[in-house]
Amino acid sequence: MMMVMACAASATTSSITTTTSWSMASLRSSLPSFPSTPRTPPSFRFPAAASFRSSSSHPKPKVLPSFTGLSPENPLLSIASPDCTSFEHSFTIIDNGGRFYAMRHGRRVPKLNRPPDQRRALLRGLTTQLLKHGRIKTTRARASAMRKYVDKMITLAKDGSLHKRRQALGFIYEKQIVHALFAEVQDRYGERNGGYTRIIRTLPRRGDNAPMAYIELV
Repeated sequence: MMMVMACAASATTSSITTTTSWSMASLRSSLPSFPSTPRTPPSFRFPAAASFRSSSSHPKPKVLPSFTGLSPENPLLSIASPDCTSFEHSFTIIDNGGRFYAMRHGRRVPKLNRPPDQRRALLRGLTTQLLKHGRIKTTRARASAMRKYVDKMITLAKDGSLHKRRQALGFIYEKQIVHALFAEVQDRYGERNGGYTRIIRTLPRRGDNAPMAYIELV
């Protein structure tokens, strides 16, 4: 019995081997044949000695795409020289077409809780009413903000030229007020150089307790 099983196992192994070898051979024969080409190793070329030294020892400076500023030429030598009279002497201006804007320090504008167009319209209306009535009541912030515009309109009227009159007409809403201002300003403010308005503080506004003030022409 043992001999029969051994013979059967050997026969099975021989049949598997023959089947495997036959299938691999048939697969290899069915594959297409490609011409064998010799593989060439990759070639590397290094730059010449002179060009390599020049590129490594003297790299080209890279300029920022958008920048305008100051660059020191030779800070130690220029400051120590007797010709140096100021700190700006050792700097050169670099400009490659861009612009560099600094922060708006010290340029505070009273916003009056309004965008620029509405703020300008409000100041124009207050200036027109003050020149028309001579005295108005408003908040302290608005009175302080409109003060310089009233002074400017009176200064334009004191000049009296046609160009100044057209500038005043472009700011004041009513034409009659402009013509009356240009006609009477010399008699009233001919001897005064600035300070054409006066601000008088009054009680806060009822409701929101906003600080109020009277602004009037002197």
